[in-house]
Amino acid sequence: MPSKKTAPKKAKRPAKAKKPALTARSVKAKPAPKRKSATARRPAPQPRPSGITAALAQWEPPRLDVLQKVRSERNGAFFDAMVLAAVADGDVSELEKQALFARVIERPEFEGMRGEDLTALIESSIYRLSHTRQMEAVMESLRRRLQEHRERLVAFGLAAAIALADQSASREELGLLKRLQLGLGISEEEVAKVFETIEEGHSLAEALGEPKERLFAEVMVLASTADGRLEQAGADAMVETLAGDPVFGEVDAATAQSYLRDAYKNLLMEGMSGRLSVLAAGLTTHRQRLKAFSLAARVTDATGELPSKRTRHVLELLQATFGLADDEVAKAHLSA
Repeated sequence: MPSKKTAPKKAKRPAKAKKPALTARSVKAKPAPKRKSATARRPAPQPRPSGITAALAQWEPPRLDVLQKVRSERNGAFFDAMVLAAVADGDVSELEKQALFARVIERPEFEGMRGEDLTALIESSIYRLSHTRQMEAVMESLRRRLQEHRERLVAFGLAAAIALADQSASREELGLLKRLQLGLGISEEEVAKVFETIEEGHSLAEALGEPKERLFAEVMVLASTADGRLEQAGADAMVETLAGDPVFGEVDAATAQSYLRDAYKNLLMEGMSGRLSVLAAGLTTHRQRLKAFSLAARVTDATGELPSKRTRHVLELLQATFGLADDEVAKAHLSA
């Protein structure tokens, strides 16, 4: 009887080594990754006795709808000042109209306005002011709509440019300019500078120059709000810079707040291109422009992250406006 074949036995697999039980002692907790501090690369500046840091920390940008109303009223006051000069002697010449349009075009306050809108505003203002007999009410309206001295100086400069469009001013036009000077609080020195600038055929921007500290602050605002909002890290970097950077050494808390307020207002009311033109005209030396870009880089690099596409675009616009080389820009980021 044939024997049954038995199935070959399977080879036994080696037993798996038992893992040691996990205990509190055997597990080493991994340290939490350290967050990069936005200010780790530079020592935090010491706040000055003026309390600038606390004052700036409480500052908030103005609302857009409020700024739009302010812009409309301010530009209307500028038009009224120019038209008052044009109708002072009872005759608006073609040369005065051409000068009016020329001055409007060069001013960043009117950035974005269409030609037909400008024409309509001018014609409306000419009709209204040429028939008025209440000059004191007009002056009061100008003062109400032009709250800041710089805006009043711009209004006077525009009026003077119209009155001197034909290289001479009538007695009526000079009388109107004197009334504007007294009503808007323009000093004799400012009047002389405006007249000299106009007579030499230069832009009013040269007579209405802005403090360099204001322009430095505005560069930081342009860079920090490129994405349409103000990040906390960027705001902190601006506060630290205004409180400790040597270029702001003579700026107190109230003035620093006004610089930030004006920067936001100008950007929203005049647009990026208009303000870049002002920065280019106000920061004339290479050293000033390089410093301004360094301040912008300090704000954008404060987050420790790569800047967004819009932020990079603003930085590129600043580089082109200031005429800076790529290696200077790279160095500015490294030293920020």
